[in-house]
Amino acid sequence: MRPCIKTLLQKCAVFGLLFAVNLTALAQKLSVNDLKVEHLKNPLAIETPKPRFSWKIISTVKNTLQSSYEIRVGTSKASVNAGKDLVWKGSTTGDQSVLIEYAGSELQSKKRYYWQVRVKDNHGNTSAWSEPGLFQMGIAPTDWTAKWITVAGKDSSARSPLFRKEFSLQKKVKSAIAYITAKGLYEANINGQRVSDTYFAPGWTSYKDHLQYQVYDITAALKSGANVLGVSLGNGWYKGRIGFGNQHNFYGDTRGLLMQVEVEYTDGTKESINTDESWKYTYGPIMASDIYDGEIYDARMEIAGWNNTGFKEDAAWTAVGTMEKGTEKLVAMSGPPVRKHEQFKALKVFKTPAGETVVDFGQNLVGWVMLKAKGTAGTKITLSHAEVLTKEGNFYTVNLRSAKAQDTYILKENTEQVFEPHFTFQGFRYVKVEGYPGELKTEDLTAVAVYSDMETTGKFSTSNAMLNQLQHNIQWGQKGNFVDVPTDCPQRDERLGWTGDAQAFANTAAYNMDVAGFFTKWLKDVKTDQQPNGLIPHVIPNVLGPNDGASAGWADVSTIIPWDMYVAYGDRRILETQYESMQKWVGYISSVAKNNLWNSGFHFGDWLFYRPNDDNDGRAAVTDKYLIAQTFYAHSTQLLINAAKVLGKQDDVAKYTALLAEIKAAFVKEYMTPTGRLVSGTQTAYVLALHFDMLPEELRAPCAERLVANVRDYGNHLTTGFLGTPYLCHVLTRFGHNNVAYDLLMQESYPSWLYPVKMGATTIWERWDGIKPDGSFQTPDMNSYNHYAYGAIGDWMYRTIAGINSVADQPGYKSIVIAPKPGGKITNASAELETVYGTVKSAWTLENGLLKLDVTVPANTKAKIVLPDTTKEIGSGSYHFESKI
Repeated sequence: MRPCIKTLLQKCAVFGLLFAVNLTALAQKLSVNDLKVEHLKNPLAIETPKPRFSWKIISTVKNTLQSSYEIRVGTSKASVNAGKDLVWKGSTTGDQSVLIEYAGSELQSKKRYYWQVRVKDNHGNTSAWSEPGLFQMGIAPTDWTAKWITVAGKDSSARSPLFRKEFSLQKKVKSAIAYITAKGLYEANINGQRVSDTYFAPGWTSYKDHLQYQVYDITAALKSGANVLGVSLGNGWYKGRIGFGNQHNFYGDTRGLLMQVEVEYTDGTKESINTDESWKYTYGPIMASDIYDGEIYDARMEIAGWNNTGFKEDAAWTAVGTMEKGTEKLVAMSGPPVRKHEQFKALKVFKTPAGETVVDFGQNLVGWVMLKAKGTAGTKITLSHAEVLTKEGNFYTVNLRSAKAQDTYILKENTEQVFEPHFTFQGFRYVKVEGYPGELKTEDLTAVAVYSDMETTGKFSTSNAMLNQLQHNIQWGQKGNFVDVPTDCPQRDERLGWTGDAQAFANTAAYNMDVAGFFTKWLKDVKTDQQPNGLIPHVIPNVLGPNDGASAGWADVSTIIPWDMYVAYGDRRILETQYESMQKWVGYISSVAKNNLWNSGFHFGDWLFYRPNDDNDGRAAVTDKYLIAQTFYAHSTQLLINAAKVLGKQDDVAKYTALLAEIKAAFVKEYMTPTGRLVSGTQTAYVLALHFDMLPEELRAPCAERLVANVRDYGNHLTTGFLGTPYLCHVLTRFGHNNVAYDLLMQESYPSWLYPVKMGATTIWERWDGIKPDGSFQTPDMNSYNHYAYGAIGDWMYRTIAGINSVADQPGYKSIVIAPKPGGKITNASAELETVYGTVKSAWTLENGLLKLDVTVPANTKAKIVLPDTTKEIGSGSYHFESKI
């Protein structure tokens, strides 16, 4: 080869390499990731005929907005990657990247689809096609061929039945999908392995109306030849004790299993293995299982290999019974499943003054303890659970009321075993161990946190260690009480979906974790359990029976959470789905109101407000319950107006705007003097009147001054309960009293947010003084140490301290306001929030009279930065600002 030609080729090779590198750099400027369908990653049970697609845009260039997108959907990953044989190809100009509705040909029951997206931005860049995501359509009601099976005769045994079916596969399997649900709770196995790492399936819903099924891809678990399906059932919420008064069998008295496995072979043929009369059952080692009382497990009753191949003893098992389907609808699971999460090693094992053996895990959590043990057959070990110790250091369970909260394990002969329960969970920090053979060591116990599998979206920290602990406590209150439904408490004989607690905390919940799917699922039950006259029960799912009346601030969950979720996630469909329920609720209040006043019926009022033991000087912060009711009547009406505007229901906007004016006028006439003094002079009264704009404009500032005077009069202490607390600091900040809000937040003596922190709390308490300064306890019949309602201050902490705010007319953080307001001697604070568009960050420090602020704004959004001396409009990217304060 001639030298000149060789040199030329070398130059071309170098040029080609540089060209390739430059192309890679260009491609990396814009990319797409985090694909979701209906808020979920790769879901296998989509029921809506028009699922919605969301993605996040990653850009290295500031001020990036999506200018257009292309979506393609096909029935295989190969077809989508090739852009061939598609069921839908959409191309649209615009910046919408969240919840894009499918608009292709009709999607088929049980069919799996793959999809991908690419985008163009306002800088002329085009991303590569994303990696394909997938979704699978749920099973149509007419496609169920399995039969409900149960035990033969009456289901009267406390023991958990084991169901078994062996089958053979003679062809090569292409795919296998299992559809499973149960009346009760189920744990399913294939060839000796759990089909999933999820717990408490099928979840808790209003079973009499709808029952969720789950879908599992079990292709990898099957093998040629013999295979075995094995399923155990527990009572759960369906048949076990739930609610008050030792109530059992609320939804039914018979546990049942419905399972349909659909196998497709590589030759295109298909086969179904269903629950039917060919299955057999017996009873296993779970002798009793109850959510409140715990589980009894006798290892001597274990049946080795029962859920695997090669097991012959099932010849002596009993043929199953079958049961009628029932009136309930089978619906696809729409929320996140419950999974195991953090694990805690035992910190110490110690003897109490009473001589009890107690283990401390250092964190009040919800889940169970994994226990290692070895001993003589028949040895009984009992684990009792508690949240706190008495001031003397003894084990304390009186606040659990009638809940036994005990797991009992009976050993088989001299082999080390690891125990954990199957169909129960407990709330605890401490565990009392009785009957353990030999010396109990810390390595013998591990506590496992169990809660709905919600992605952590929020991080928050400051220079103040106690505030950081408060944030920790708020997060763990949420984890412990978000076990499939938003419960009030996770430990005593209650654990119900109290509506007042949920609505108070919803905004904070949406900062800490991705609760879009969690609340979408629960709101279906709010709508389902709403009574025909529009009344909303106190708990959802409703296991307390019909209400004679509805309580303000509790029943308003039907308007508050749909609107909060719309603002947090930009989900218009949640308003469409819940609008009728919202409207019926406002209609109910109107039907019982007199002259536009809601001044009748039972109300919980400002639940657990400040109430000192000795009230001789009238210091209890009692707020008129009907005054509270009127403010929430107005608030729900306003939220209904908001929803009607979003949905384009102009007639309803006009109708309810007129009603709202009448509601506010009635409030002013009934509860306010001409100078703006309210009939209840409490913090909660002024907070609700101001936050819900009940007062004439000119009287709002003077009323805020009265609120401040009240706070100062109580020595910078709050006196609010469940309804006033979420809005207290918001109102003070809004009306120019941010310093007072900080004084309340930083207060360390009772009643305050930091008082429980100072007392060693690791979660939020139900009462401000759950443990009194002298170490004694509040009234034991209602004194939970894991109750998230007062954790609603987290919303203010994110919005005001860190300054991360959503904007209602650009929901889902499409438009962001970052407006930190330092105070409370905090020298720095930082927060992150993973929104549906990407990560928002705000971090500030105070140095020598300067506020130094670093922010990150995700692609395809814009932000307004509000500083003490200026306001700036910015696009996506990372920025640094400094401002004099």
